[in-house]
Parts: sequence; structure tokens; C-alpha cells
Amino acid sequence: MPVKASAKGVRMSPRKVREVAALVRGRSVADALVILSHTPRRAATPVQKVIASAKANAEHNNNLKPDTLVITEISVTSATRIKRFRPAAQGRALPFQRKLSHIFVTVDGTERNKPVKANVDEPKEKKEAK
Repeated sequence: MPVKASAKGVRMSPRKVREVAALVRGRSVADALVILSHTPRRAATPVQKVIASAKANAEHNNNLKPDTLVITEISVTSATRIKRFRPAAQGRALPFQRKLSHIFVTVDGTERNKPVKANVDEPKEKKEAK
């Protein structure tokens, strides 16, 4: 069963985040987290957080084993741009746009954890009052 996680409005250029996302596409979650922790790119941190979030969602919401999870899909799209002005010569201001990204991750696992059954004691018989 596919499990999803996302981060919206990350203040990084989608082009730069896509380069980091391509490093871990199709890999296991454990391998991806190790690769990203050693990647010297600023975009590695938000991608790592989204993958960790997808892993936690799979563990807690769907009872999937974390060591069997594989990144089936990772995509980066552009978000709404923030418009800003840069001071220029002779009192002018030049407009520019800060680019934002949306990061979407889908993981899937093959094995499920078995739900733990609660220990239910049999109710004790009540003695009848005379």
C-alpha cells in the first residue's frame, strides 16, 4: 500500500531540489536517508525530512516494516513565487522572484507488522449476595 508525505512551500528553487531528489529515486528508504545525510547540498535537508515523514507515516498509520520501504515516487513541483525588489542604482528598484518548491514522496513496503493483541483477562465471576 503506497504511503505519501509532502512538504509545500519550501524556499528553494525546484531545479535545485530536483537534482537532489534524483539521487534517491527508486532506492530503499534507509539507503536514501544515508545518501542525503552525506550530500553537501542545501536541498538535501528538506528532502530528507519528507522521506523521514513518509517512513513514519508508513510505520504508525499502516503498520509497514521500515526496513522494507522503497521510494516508489518522488517529485518536485514549483510553488507560488514570492515577488521581491532589489535596490539598483540611481534610486531604482529591480523586481525579482523567489522560487518555492513542493516536494512529494510516495513509499511502499512489502511486509506488514502484525498488530499486537492486547492481553484481555477474563472477567472474574461475582459472588451473589445473600
